[in-house]
Amino acid sequence: MSKFLLLQLRPEAEVSDSEFRAILDKSGLDAARVHRICLDRQDLPKGLDLHDYAGVIVGGGPGCVSDAPEDKTPVEARIEAACLAMMPQITRDDLPFMGCCYGIGILGHHLGADVSKAKYGEPVGPTTCIMTQDGRADPLLDGLPEAFDAFVGHKEALQHLPHGAVQLLSSEPCPYQMIRYGQNVYATQFHPEADGAEFETRIKFYRHKGYFAPEDADRLIEMCHSADVTSPERILSAFVARYG
Repeated sequence: MSKFLLLQLRPEAEVSDSEFRAILDKSGLDAARVHRICLDRQDLPKGLDLHDYAGVIVGGGPGCVSDAPEDKTPVEARIEAACLAMMPQITRDDLPFMGCCYGIGILGHHLGADVSKAKYGEPVGPTTCIMTQDGRADPLLDGLPEAFDAFVGHKEALQHLPHGAVQLLSSEPCPYQMIRYGQNVYATQFHPEADGAEFETRIKFYRHKGYFAPEDADRLIEMCHSADVTSPERILSAFVARYG
């Protein structure tokens, strides 16, 4: 049985490990079925062939594709280059891909879309995602309600739908919550692996990263714990079930 390749981008070990546990828990994967690479401190192996994997999952991170090159740390620049290096093979061969949060920026940038902070940034917390007509027909969304809440928190977003992509989920603040390119390449603006406890961890670590006023951290944590966010994880488990 082929493993899934999981690429993580968070330089904070505690947050990265927490995200890893959340992805395993919500997807139904066990660690033995995952090749985990933490790109903040590991390079992609030489000769990596993505056809050897059941699928590729890219987690979130504090970096922004749209930041000016001089504003990116060396680690952020290296992570971005590694992710972008895979995208030609993924999109050309329509390989199973799930880009979570940062992944939608990588996919959109690769496809020539405008990824920026001009519009559609969203504050930390839950947002209501609504299915499009294409979303209703997509196998990863089969059985999900027409509208459900998901956790977001991002500075940048797609400003338009990439050429050749379809819009699967939208929200009032951000129209591009989930897209698909080809038949197997997916990306979400929201975090499909996150629950209230996972977002609490991130809020504590990123309280000084510009996502929210630091004094709002406790209020945001309380809001996330009280939110009813259960549907997004079913997208991850559907991805694993379909391709695993």
